[in-house]
Amino acid sequence: MRLRIFTILTALILLISIAKGAVVVRVDVKGEINQGTAILVDYAFKKAEEVHADAILVVIDTPGGLLSATKEIVSDILNSDIPVITYVYPSGAFSASAGSFILIAGNIAAMANGTSVGAATPYVSGFPPRVENKTVNYIASYAKSIAEMRKRPAEIVKKFVTEGLSLSAEEAYKKGVIDVLADSPGELFKKINGWTVNVKGRKIKLDFSTVEIVNVKKPLKSRIYEILSNPMVAFVLLILGIYCLIFGLMTPGFGMEVFGAICLILALFGLGAISINAFAVILILFGILLLVLELLTPTLGILGIASIICMTLGCIMLFKEPLMPKEFYKYFLMFVGGITLGIATIMTFVIIKVAQLKRMKKKVGGEAMIGEVGEIMEFKEGKGLVKVRGEIWRCVSEDDLKKGDEVVVVGRDGLTLFVKKR
Repeated sequence: MRLRIFTILTALILLISIAKGAVVVRVDVKGEINQGTAILVDYAFKKAEEVHADAILVVIDTPGGLLSATKEIVSDILNSDIPVITYVYPSGAFSASAGSFILIAGNIAAMANGTSVGAATPYVSGFPPRVENKTVNYIASYAKSIAEMRKRPAEIVKKFVTEGLSLSAEEAYKKGVIDVLADSPGELFKKINGWTVNVKGRKIKLDFSTVEIVNVKKPLKSRIYEILSNPMVAFVLLILGIYCLIFGLMTPGFGMEVFGAICLILALFGLGAISINAFAVILILFGILLLVLELLTPTLGILGIASIICMTLGCIMLFKEPLMPKEFYKYFLMFVGGITLGIATIMTFVIIKVAQLKRMKKKVGGEAMIGEVGEIMEFKEGKGLVKVRGEIWRCVSEDDLKKGDEVVVVGRDGLTLFVKKR
């Protein structure tokens, strides 16, 4: 009796496991690649380990993105103990620039008809965006190493970088850049069912007779970093943080210094994932110094204008990411230049005006008379009367004064002025 029950239970377990099929964790890499994308992919790989997934499906539709984030994603794929299938999908999607490196890093690379891959020429910001040979050589060698590791045509992959080569799905398949063409995930799994892949030296046979897809949603951390590591958001936070902090330190009590500090901290989080130009940082710091000098030694706004120019140029030049799409640099430079110029001009004007008002307030009351020149009307035994600004004041002095002497006001106590001979 016990033997029969055991046999039945074993059969049921086998039937359930067969019905369940292969577990595939799916993660979508969509839009511009940033630190949030890298966190999402890393989260998906950890999820795959937790559920003992048979494969990871990375669905790609991207124009490119941050180099550091791309490296993290490629590293996750190359070092995975679970087979990774990279797939450009649906029709109309593309895997450009940074996305092409993610595609070729997969154990199996696939594309849907009507998609494209390539165009990974690295650009740096400028008017117009330009190509640097040393950056091209570095990115080309990086692409070649990935292709060689996955036994894909390295010379063709290098041309993505050196010549801006772009291939359709059909062309990529014929040239061996990808392994399979499939117009849907279902078709993809049918075509690669039974394939054997090499995963870190281990031969793994794929069984996709039945497939259970586990879709990975963005965790909160990924969403936060996706916003903060967006270059435009990071720069707006940076410029707001700098000026609000300066304004807050000048006028404490309104909380602007706290707001500015928070903006700066968030900006640093975002900029930490972005490659930046050291010279641009120097320009921004110099712009801050010029504004401080304008406040300390008023120059009728000359240093203030120079500060605005330095801040604007510094922010425009700060971004140094070679794998963003060329079109990005065009609207990015206009956006950052316009926003920085606008905020810098308004805030510089406000800060200078506030500083002027504070200086004027200091001259109201006791200090208003200091430095004024007056004429002694009468004086005897250290006391007398003095005419200043057409008004008669009591005065005291340690000097020996007489009627008609010119004096300078050096202090005040109520209605009595302290004077000395001019």
